[in-house]
Amino acid sequence: MISHRLAKVSKPGARDTTRVPSLPPATIGRAGCDDRQVTENATAEDEVVGICRDLIRIDTTNPGDHSGPGERKAAEHVAALLSDVGLEPVMLESHPKRASVVARIAGQDSSRPALLIHGHLDVVPANAADWRVDPFAGEIADGCLWGRGAVDMKDMDAMILAVVRQRLREGRRPPRDIVLTFTADEEAGGTWGARWLVQNHADVFEGVTEAIGEVGGFSVFVGDQRMYVLQTAEKGLAWMRLTAEGTAGHGSMVHPDNAVTRMAEAVARIGRHEWPVRLIPSMRAFLDAAAGALGVEFDPADPEAVLAKLGPIYRIIAATTRNTVNPTGLEAGYKVNVVPQSATADIDGRFIPGYEEEFFAEIDRLLGPGVKREFIYHDIALETTPDGDLYKNMENALLAEDPRAQVVPYCMFGGTDAKWFSKLGIRCFGFSPLRLPPDLDFSGMFHGIDERVPVDGLRFGVRVLDRFLDHC
Repeated sequence: MISHRLAKVSKPGARDTTRVPSLPPATIGRAGCDDRQVTENATAEDEVVGICRDLIRIDTTNPGDHSGPGERKAAEHVAALLSDVGLEPVMLESHPKRASVVARIAGQDSSRPALLIHGHLDVVPANAADWRVDPFAGEIADGCLWGRGAVDMKDMDAMILAVVRQRLREGRRPPRDIVLTFTADEEAGGTWGARWLVQNHADVFEGVTEAIGEVGGFSVFVGDQRMYVLQTAEKGLAWMRLTAEGTAGHGSMVHPDNAVTRMAEAVARIGRHEWPVRLIPSMRAFLDAAAGALGVEFDPADPEAVLAKLGPIYRIIAATTRNTVNPTGLEAGYKVNVVPQSATADIDGRFIPGYEEEFFAEIDRLLGPGVKREFIYHDIALETTPDGDLYKNMENALLAEDPRAQVVPYCMFGGTDAKWFSKLGIRCFGFSPLRLPPDLDFSGMFHGIDERVPVDGLRFGVRVLDRFLDHC
């Protein structure tokens, strides 16, 4: 008999700790079939599309505050799926409706350091009028499952759940303990999810030294070569609000001390600034492999010869070769004939691992006199090395399913919950395996309109994840 245990939750700070009883098997739809009752013989490939569809249908929109529906309903659904196969998941609610789920699977050798597998349950908002389909209907069309969260990241949540359910039904234990975590609030920085768990319930991650989560393990085409990019780094976050002060007055007068003018000039300088190339080891390794696939020479001092030939993935790769900052909001005034006393702007800054100090020094230079900045949200950049047993096992699992492919490290353009888990000393990778068609603009799916994931990609992902768990 398999023993499943959860690390004891004992630290203060929990708003609500709920241990979910075993429930009847969930009704899970299959691609191209009517919804049906899952049988004990269902495989991960049978279940994954239906699980993902059900999660998409649970609206977990996160507008950045507590005004959304929250993650509680999705957390209850996830906990029920885990309880159904004998686990004892715990729901931890940081704020009303903001719930995360944690469960622990005992491995064959629990004396070994444990592995964390994490995904988030929240999604960014979607305006249904912009979509070809209802973003929360979980429709299947053109070989894809459509909906908000299909790639960010209810696809990986579904793959984790489908694989774990099959393995536990079959009595297959992983080599070491696995801690499963499905978090709230990742899309707003993790304050009510990963951050809250790390600060209030670090003991549930007892013994964990390594982790996998989003965004890596998906395929890209470089020339004719299919590559799978494993995330070994991610940029740091600096969401900032700028404020310019000036002298208020009548709009008909001469106003050299105009806050709106000062702010507009600062925003223009920042938005048009060309940041220098800064290649970290992860991106040097990626570009070197890409150059080989393209048959061009890679010059680290001038990577544009490689970048320019990358095609659709240019955006996500170019963004990880330098710091970036984009103005995203601007506000001033209340009446057309009144010069306001102040003006504000929001900017989204991302910095390369190892270049945070340089980034902020340049931002302060670009602001100019009379413009101040404050953080809306600020978090670290990360980088680890593409080596060790865990990295090799991820690589082997991918190549076993796709032997002609190549596996390379890369830096992720955004941020993930890995930032918080790394603060517990956990070495984090992005590994959400998907084989994708060459014509799918995968980077455009993240927070984009008509977000979708190929059905075959989900089934490929569960095969890879299952192989990985055999040797993790």
